Amino acid sequence: MRLRPVFPAFVLAAFAVRAPAQGPAPTTSPELWRQVEVIRTTTGVPHIRAENLRAAGYALGWLMLEAYGPRTAMGVLRSAGRLGLVFGRDSMASDFLERVTRARAVESYVKLEPGTRDVYEGFAAGLNRYIALHREEYPATMPTDFTGYDILAGDMGGPAYGTVRRFLTKLDPRQFPPEAPRRVGASPSEGDDELSPDNVGSNAWAFAPSRTKSGKAILLRNPHLAWNAGYYEAHLAVPGQFDFYGDFRIGGPLTLIGGFNAHLGWATTNNAQRLQEFYALDANPATPDHYLIDGTSVPLRRELVTVPYRDGAGIATETRELWFTNAGPVIHRANGKIYILKTANDGEFRNGEQFLRLMRASSLAEWKAAMRLRARGTSNYTYADKAGNILMVWNATLPLLPHATGGDTLAIPVRSTNDMWTQYVPWDSLPQFLNPKGGYVHQENSSPHWTNVCAPVDTTNRYPNFQEPSLSLRSQLGLQLVGGTNKVSLEDVVKMKHTYRMLLADRVKPDLIAAVKVTNPTGDVAAALALMERWDNTAAPDSKGAMLFEVWWTRYGQGLADSLRYAKAWTSADALRTPYGLSQPARAAEAFAWAVAETARRHGAYDVAWGEVHRVRRGPVDVPVGGCGGALGCFRVLNFARDPDGKLSVNGGDGWVLAVEFGDTPRAYSVLAYGSSSRPESPWYSTQAELFAKGELKPVAYTAADVEKAAVVRYRPGEPR
Repeated sequence: MRLRPVFPAFVLAAFAVRAPAQGPAPTTSPELWRQVEVIRTTTGVPHIRAENLRAAGYALGWLMLEAYGPRTAMGVLRSAGRLGLVFGRDSMASDFLERVTRARAVESYVKLEPGTRDVYEGFAAGLNRYIALHREEYPATMPTDFTGYDILAGDMGGPAYGTVRRFLTKLDPRQFPPEAPRRVGASPSEGDDELSPDNVGSNAWAFAPSRTKSGKAILLRNPHLAWNAGYYEAHLAVPGQFDFYGDFRIGGPLTLIGGFNAHLGWATTNNAQRLQEFYALDANPATPDHYLIDGTSVPLRRELVTVPYRDGAGIATETRELWFTNAGPVIHRANGKIYILKTANDGEFRNGEQFLRLMRASSLAEWKAAMRLRARGTSNYTYADKAGNILMVWNATLPLLPHATGGDTLAIPVRSTNDMWTQYVPWDSLPQFLNPKGGYVHQENSSPHWTNVCAPVDTTNRYPNFQEPSLSLRSQLGLQLVGGTNKVSLEDVVKMKHTYRMLLADRVKPDLIAAVKVTNPTGDVAAALALMERWDNTAAPDSKGAMLFEVWWTRYGQGLADSLRYAKAWTSADALRTPYGLSQPARAAEAFAWAVAETARRHGAYDVAWGEVHRVRRGPVDVPVGGCGGALGCFRVLNFARDPDGKLSVNGGDGWVLAVEFGDTPRAYSVLAYGSSSRPESPWYSTQAELFAKGELKPVAYTAADVEKAAVVRYRPGEPR
């Protein structure tokens, strides 16, 4: 799925497009409600029983609007390039490039396999039906004629334009000055590491039968994103197609999903890869709007894009001139050079088709065949199945570079086609771990090198643009949790996942205690030091010491690189034991004395319990929670926002957890902290919040009998009343 920034004028002025094609007839199909039933179980999870793929897509479209309000419809409106038509000229900036993408979607649509088209068209019909029956939630000009083309447009691959500004600023800072820095998660109080952008990440584990008490493979899926990112827990069953339980992303029917069917399951975690390069072509000085390559003068393609927008009671239009090459869009022209951005999967239209194939897969071979489609260009995939296989794939549609990467600030000069990448690294050459010794694989966003350490770890990369070796504290803790020889049950996995241990404290607290003792502390500092010695190094809700430690660490490390914080910074040569210790004991002691007073000032006492400050607050729920930022070495990563009363309430990080064991019938537990609806008035808004705060999961209703047993509401979405 493409990134969706707001495009500044300087970017829009440079990209070339084709004129938008017309879509098919509006996808209305009001009778699709007859072909699907939604059964909600005790916490509101929707179990969708559809007669066909079109009805399944219809139900997802309806449910996403029912649960999350206009958000999905507005996203599709954007993908259709129609924001200006609804909201006026001030909202039309993105319409130019979105119409480019939609035109490519129209051209590609017929190439999709029929089932994917059915899902897209059903989804559009669900949106249209919901909007038509809930006009009060939308602007009067909101359309009800979305089509499958509009849904595909949102799944199309394309350039990540967010890097363009950085490149142009480096190229010509006078013409493109740096943007003002943004304080992501900034806090009014010094030392609020809870609010920093470090607190992100995802976790995934798979255990082979040799490591489980049941002799069955187990998978853990635990993505971390902001609680408004829109993971949507659902169970979708279509006879003869699939019976899939997992998470869909609010915004589309086949976007970034993970979960399981009766045969297998997978979990995704973000990885670090570079899928684009900036190139500099020589402009032909003898012929305007031509570039030189392979000894030939090649014309740029010029297109005019006209976008309509609402102008009072009428409609006006605006036309812009855009340019592109066969290798990628033009982003700048200067000093005899034409600068372009070449992006992997640009124009890729099979994202949804690939996920549909994954949902249908019934074996490792079928799942791998779906992955080799390579429509999805990013993410680690952790896999387990009923046959007992486990696998981790560092997935990327990775350019096969004939040169070193130029990053976001260097354009590679091109005089022949061979100077730029034209192929991808083969999928089977990507880092993969299938059924390794030790019976486990794990992933927490670090590089793939330490996915399993039962064999010597090779940190050399087969290709220069593979992810560089890295192993965060969170990853090291994950490895400690899964890397033994003990056998685990599904319930053990759930318990292990919810560990409150703070690995950073294990690594630096001994040096902190020694540094403070040297100062011969008295009063509150001496008492706080004794507290540190008693503290169990966890961020459990009742933990006293964790709050003080976190305030101290932020003060101590402020402005310091890791090489100046730690006695020994992380190194791949000692990846499982570094970093550790403190390089500046005097600074550590001074920061500790400050933190004692500061913690008391903020929270009333230096020995305040972690859960007294850190809360899950959703609807009527207001309860303590354990977990901390990934920078502190917590496995249960949580993000927090500061509330008016000074408490910190969770707003991101951990939130969706799924653990499944693959037997004759899958057995699973799950929790979605922010529930099945973002609407506070919904009965499903806060039904899972307290469960999540306690580190508990609910049994998943997967079989028809279990769904019926847990059913509390059943309806046909869009049925006339």
